[in-house]
Amino acid sequence: MTDVFARLESEVRGYCRGWPAVFTTARGSHMTAEDGRTYLDFFAGAGTLNYGHNNPLLKQRLMEYLAGDSIVHSLDMYTAAKRTFLERFEEIVLKPRGLDYKVQFPGPAGNHSVEAALKLARKYTGRETVVSFTNAFHGMTLGALAVTGNSMKRTGAGVPLGHGVAMPYDNYLDGRTPDFLLFETMLDDSGSGLDKPAAVIVETVQGEGGINAATAEWLRGLSDLCRRHDILLIVDDVQMGCGRTGAFFSFEEAGIVPDIVCLSKSLSGYGLPFAITLMRRDLDVWEPGEHNGTFRGFNPAFVTAVGALEEYWTDPGMEQQTLAKGRLVERGLDEIALLNAGAVETVRGRGLAWGLVMRDPELAPRVCAEAFERGLLMETSGPEGEVVKLLPPLTTSEADLSRGLEIIAASVSAVRDAVTV
Repeated sequence: MTDVFARLESEVRGYCRGWPAVFTTARGSHMTAEDGRTYLDFFAGAGTLNYGHNNPLLKQRLMEYLAGDSIVHSLDMYTAAKRTFLERFEEIVLKPRGLDYKVQFPGPAGNHSVEAALKLARKYTGRETVVSFTNAFHGMTLGALAVTGNSMKRTGAGVPLGHGVAMPYDNYLDGRTPDFLLFETMLDDSGSGLDKPAAVIVETVQGEGGINAATAEWLRGLSDLCRRHDILLIVDDVQMGCGRTGAFFSFEEAGIVPDIVCLSKSLSGYGLPFAITLMRRDLDVWEPGEHNGTFRGFNPAFVTAVGALEEYWTDPGMEQQTLAKGRLVERGLDEIALLNAGAVETVRGRGLAWGLVMRDPELAPRVCAEAFERGLLMETSGPEGEVVKLLPPLTTSEADLSRGLEIIAASVSAVRDAVTV
């Protein structure tokens, strides 16, 4: 029964329109609807469930914590759960990577992390402008929307979105100009109209923008530009962090060290709301309470986050497995693209974030609809919704990945054949 959703829930609802099922249970890489049908999940809560649904290793820790009447809500008070998270995050994530960041708990979602990063950069530098990139997505609140590229999302703000300037992302101009030619020229020209930015914010892989993966060389060039011009570098790792591209942070492959990092989504490891903003130690110029929120300290998320770190990040196994699985997915998608060259333009991605770019944007949602009918959940992305987007849990078995690729192949073929009839 879905009548109640149409009658009472706002028209803003989205994912349910493409997946008209009422889900009841989930485990690992599978979700089950109330009619008993089970679906393979290549969506993973938009990258929130890197370790799968109801991961048993994390669920046990959560149940024990709640059963003990432990602290759930605490704003920014000191709690034992928060202390353990900070200690383990430093020991398992920061120190091995030589990172000396302070940790801010800005609120429960990725946009809270981004808003804190933008405010901090402006406060520290005394400047207002933030540079973002074409096809960027950083969240739906006003500050985050101002550095987001999608026109439909920006229009929804209802007010002017200022103090943001967009520059070309890696390969946006198909290699026709050198990297950062426009950006650096405008920075060096006092007549360009570009005020010196407080910061640059970037995704190393643009998820909502269409799985556009920046090269390590481009990211290093951006980091060097920011350093030479005294501009803070913010990496938005909300969707691509926590191992999505292989390493814990998506920027590790490029060998750069951002000034500020935004993390959320799979940080809790269990789908619980949790976000942090990491900042270079000297950037921590906040006054007490200057940036706050009611749900800054959701202690159950601290517990499951520690579980994820201890179970998956104390050795290189998770990173190695993700990269190996990513190669399997890439090979499968390349084969699909080759067999359907008239419908598929290209394949792109990193780790376990992949996109199948359709030549006709109208084909991508049709492929996802066909896949749903065959028992696979996927979404579209890109400025015209032209990309079939794959974000399977990192814990998905190779057998399930292969099964999902078979469904995608059948779905693409079905859509291609329907178009050519």
